[in-house]
Amino acid sequence: MARAHFADPHMKKTAQGEERVNTAEIDAINMETKELNGRLRDLMLSGVQKIALRNVCGQRYIGTRLYNPERRKVEIEIFGTPGNDLAAFLFGHKIVVHGNAQDGVGNTMDDGEVVIEGRAGDVLGFSMRGGKIFVRDSVGYRTALHMKEYEDKRPVLVIGGTSQDFLGEYMAGGIVILLGLGGKSHKGNFIGNGMHGGVIYLRGRVERAQVGSQVEISPLDGADREIVDHYVSEFIERFPELGLNKEEILKDEFMRLSPRSKRPYGKLYAY
Repeated sequence: MARAHFADPHMKKTAQGEERVNTAEIDAINMETKELNGRLRDLMLSGVQKIALRNVCGQRYIGTRLYNPERRKVEIEIFGTPGNDLAAFLFGHKIVVHGNAQDGVGNTMDDGEVVIEGRAGDVLGFSMRGGKIFVRDSVGYRTALHMKEYEDKRPVLVIGGTSQDFLGEYMAGGIVILLGLGGKSHKGNFIGNGMHGGVIYLRGRVERAQVGSQVEISPLDGADREIVDHYVSEFIERFPELGLNKEEILKDEFMRLSPRSKRPYGKLYAY
């Protein structure tokens, strides 16, 4: 039977006067998706601020039901492999996965942060409109599909490895950075097909034939380098076990992929 252990839902003072964060733990073995997400929501609403999920195995939509008008925030650590649509519609919370994640991470994510200490599957960041996702290794097909910006929000994906085909398809906003760590070359095709907003930064090179006709390839300017420097620093902070050197990464060639037009298919429609 699944178990949840949690503390008093109010922060307490330690003997040194420091505030102690309330924590909880859920054993998700044999637990259905709906029950697990219900437990998470109940714990958040009770005041718990950090939750460890053990024995996760394919449960979907983790983090999805955590919207609350009071804007309470919770940090979730996942031990195991979460199922599809992890952090869908995430509302400002933080999720750390100690392992791999399946498809649809960050689907229509609004705000918050996801850190994946492994690889992620297909359609990572689909329609994502805010927040940040860091993936230590590589990702699947159609990453950043229809990623967009909303009001003052600008979503960010930072990927340590590389991606499969259709990266940035119909991308409308946001930032995607592929670091190609470990000497991984970018072999994906159809990069930026239909792209009409946002920017993709690739460490290394791609051939013109790999990139959609709507996409312009250019070197980084000063503003681009500041953006890449900032998010590479954040990536290194989240994965200290990699022992990365920022200067070693930044000295290599980066390419900027951006849309030639904000309306690449405008001529296909009659008005």
